Amino acid sequence: MRITFLGTGTSCGVPVIGCQCEVCRSADKHDRRLRCSILVETERTRLLVDIGPDFREQILPMPFRRIDGILITHSHYDHVGGMDDIRPYCQFGEINVYADPIARKGMLEMLPYCFAEHRYPGVPAIGLHEIHAGEPMQIGDIGVLPFEVMHGKLPILGYRFGRFAYITDMKTIDDRQAALLDGVEVLVVNALRYKPEHHSHQSVDDAVAFARRMGARRTLLTHVCHDIGLHEEVNRKLPEGVELAYDGQILEI
Repeated sequence: MRITFLGTGTSCGVPVIGCQCEVCRSADKHDRRLRCSILVETERTRLLVDIGPDFREQILPMPFRRIDGILITHSHYDHVGGMDDIRPYCQFGEINVYADPIARKGMLEMLPYCFAEHRYPGVPAIGLHEIHAGEPMQIGDIGVLPFEVMHGKLPILGYRFGRFAYITDMKTIDDRQAALLDGVEVLVVNALRYKPEHHSHQSVDDAVAFARRMGARRTLLTHVCHDIGLHEEVNRKLPEGVELAYDGQILEI
């Protein structure tokens, strides 16, 4: 299974419009961060986790072939704002989108024209499916286990694919849901910045502590903002086994 990081930035992306900090002015490609999304692939199956407003830019360099499913963590704009850009892939057939009840409701309200009974010609052909934390599913030859984390007071989904787990926008997780991650070896988890603390996102220290709690062999930090610092400098400070993910990075699981 191959994991490609399409974006590793927070809601504003990096560089932030109008910002002149050293990260936003950096010439290092690792400091350029589009909105969060990954591509999960085998030879037979291709899945997206989230489809943010940068999707068109993210997917253009990738081979053009069928997308078998889109897994939604939650319906905030930076995670679903690229849904309309899925239209070219509908020539392969209807695109199946999977979301929990809260995110499903949010997308119906945000993108009503995509899900209307009598759809406007040319809108993407989407099948919207409700899923629930703790209920495993199979899409092609990829097994998927959704689990719940808390984005402040909002329950959202993370996803486990065998020995790999992916989490964005988490602040906390309860013990029952954390137990669903037993045995995960490669963990991707959000780390907004070092300080100050945020009401709905983990800090770097929170993310490192969570990785240690889960016993992951390798942890990659995502959904980071410009306040975290320069990619190269942050990676030198992080403990062994923890690193910043970057746009375009590929993992073979």
